[in-house]
Order: sequence, then C-alpha cells, then structure tokens
Amino acid sequence: MGEQVSAERVTQAKPPKTAGGGKKKTGSRPETRLAMVRRARRINRELAEVYYYAHPELDFDNPFQLLVATVLSAQTTDLRVNQTTPALFAAYPTPEEMAAADPERLEELIRPTGFFRNKAKSLLGLSAALRDRFGGEVPDSLEDMVSLPGVGRKTAHVVLGNAFGRPGLTVDTHFGRLVRRWRLTEQTDPEKVEAEIAGIIPRSEWTMFSHRVVFHGRRICHSRKPACGACPITHLCPSYGEGETDPEKAKKLLKYEMGGLPGQRLKPPADYPGQPAPPPGA
Repeated sequence: MGEQVSAERVTQAKPPKTAGGGKKKTGSRPETRLAMVRRARRINRELAEVYYYAHPELDFDNPFQLLVATVLSAQTTDLRVNQTTPALFAAYPTPEEMAAADPERLEELIRPTGFFRNKAKSLLGLSAALRDRFGGEVPDSLEDMVSLPGVGRKTAHVVLGNAFGRPGLTVDTHFGRLVRRWRLTEQTDPEKVEAEIAGIIPRSEWTMFSHRVVFHGRRICHSRKPACGACPITHLCPSYGEGETDPEKAKKLLKYEMGGLPGQRLKPPADYPGQPAPPPGA
C-alpha cells in the first residue's frame, strides 16, 4: 500500500505557477536572492513530504562498511555495490583484515563495481591508514576523513552525515544537476556548489536535503529526459518544460519505487514504500 500512496503523491503534480518558479512571464523581474532562498527552502520542505523515507541508498551496518561502500560506488550504481558488499564484508569485516587482504582476491570480490584495480588500491590504502593512524576506527572529522586514500569531500560527507550525524552536503552528479536546474547556483565545481548551497539551506538540513535531491534526480528529474509532468514541485522549478510534460507519458519515466520497481538497497529502511532490490543472481 505504501508504494501506491507514494506513486499517487508524485504523479499528482502541481500545475506551474508564475510566482516563485515554474513557467514565468516574459519580461518578469529577475528573482531576488531572498526570493531564491525562500524558494530553495520550500523545495526542501516539499521534497521532504514526497521523500519522507529518503535515506542513503547503500547498505551498511557500521561506519567502515559505509566508507567502503561509498568508495566502491564511484562510476557504478548503488545497487551493484549493495549486491557486491555482502561477500566483501564477510571476507574482510574490519579495517585490519582488509588492510592485510591479498590484492588479487580483493580485486576479484569487487570486480562487479568496475575500476576494481584502482578501487582495491584505495581500499587497501584507507584500511591501512585506519589501522595505523586511527586505531582501526573511522574518524569523525572532515579533515581526518579526506586524509584517507581515495576519500574526497563527497565520500567524507556521506559517511559523516549518515554514520556520525554530522551535517554535510553530498554534491554528486544528481545534486549538481538539480540545483543548477533549479537555478540555485550556476557553479559546476563541486566544492563551489557545496559552498553556495551551504549558504542557502540551513546546516541542520544539509544531509537530508542531499538525500532528497538525489532521490528526486534518480526517480523523476533525470538528466536526459526529466519527468516534468509527474513532478510534485513544478510550481517551484524555473526549468519546467525541459522534459516530458504530459502526465501519462511522464509517469512512464518514473524509476525505482516511484515507477513500481525495486529500489537499490537489499536491506532498505522499515519505512521504505517500495520493494527491496534483488540479491546477486536473482
């Protein structure tokens, strides 16, 4: 039942308005910064109603698992990572054990995620650093996190925000695309995007705003063909009309639980309205 309710909430898109976003009249005044900030925060509030179940889409039981899974998620899907990590964590459950792993065996275990040789080097390096510099524990500060091999700000914010409750903006391709589409920033460099959005969205909302934006980008506001006709925030979007506006055609573009399909986690949160992802080989 939860899945049906969720789909209905999404496909009942609000009609575009001229105030605060959506279709605007030709010759209308440029949006002030204050109006943009108010619109951005309203986007956050309304996405929170649609994606009340927003969460990290990587399966993990502890900070180390989330760190490893996030490193593996580069250039692949979270689903592929989630299907790969059970065997990986069964073989190497701790940083000490992963640091001592045979490189070829490690590469074979993570091969399905792609770029497995480079990722294996990163995992061996960060595991050794955790063992040697942090007593086998994942650090809970941004400065220490980004000092680990293969860990940048995006990965650090994922772990800090979801394993330690420290607010952070995760600027991935979905996040950057949407905040530019919403005209909250014109920046393309991830750090500059992060800095500008940090000045718009309250700090306490950074982690959840990141989840909501990424959920929206993966499910509705796609890169090549956004499902504008099935979008619940068209009245706040100055880019409305870039994608399919016919409601029935747009509904067919919805992905994951919004389209009645399984999600990316094999072990989703209890309030997830869709189906768990299938295990490997299913």
